[in-house]
Amino acid sequence: MTLEQLIRSGLQALAFECSYRDEYLDYLLCLERWNRTYNLTAIRDPAQMVSQHLLDSLSIVPLIDGQRIIDVGSGAGLPGIPLALHFPERQFTLLDSNGKKTRFLTQARISLGLQNLTVIQSRLEDWRQQYDQVLCRALAPLDELADQCAHLVARSGNLIAMKSHSEVLSGSHRLRIRDATPLRVPMLDAQRWAIRLEPGEVTAA
Repeated sequence: MTLEQLIRSGLQALAFECSYRDEYLDYLLCLERWNRTYNLTAIRDPAQMVSQHLLDSLSIVPLIDGQRIIDVGSGAGLPGIPLALHFPERQFTLLDSNGKKTRFLTQARISLGLQNLTVIQSRLEDWRQQYDQVLCRALAPLDELADQCAHLVARSGNLIAMKSHSEVLSGSHRLRIRDATPLRVPMLDAQRWAIRLEPGEVTAA
């Protein structure tokens, strides 16, 4: 099965409608090429990137409800780039403090023609804008995200933490859990969760 066929098969197996785009393939090929030199991801095989990167990122499509969205600690552009391709009408910001990663993100934005995507090199604590949705994929424990990312979440916004297991908050935080959704990622035999947080202080009992 070719890489394109693998992507098409995975997209068809998602629990929601997601049409194939040539840019999905172009993105994975670009990532695989840059990864040889810059070590952007531990996954080297493009076939594994389909499930563990592309489909994993797209699995939260039903939860995306904001117009201005930021992917914090974007790294190789996950989940921000696949989502920006799926939602061309929404504005995405990819934030990362690592220069080699933001150089890749900038090149990917140009190569894929993503007019709805902005790349920012900055530390999380130094970036002060607010967004409708904040996305965090395998970035930090939930307790840390609830504090460190709170300043990015607009009053009526929310944060989606993509996790390999469900987590709860302990102690006092500026964000509280709204819901937790188990995710099904085609061709990936592993547990995935999306934990959504919203403004509202959580106080320790």
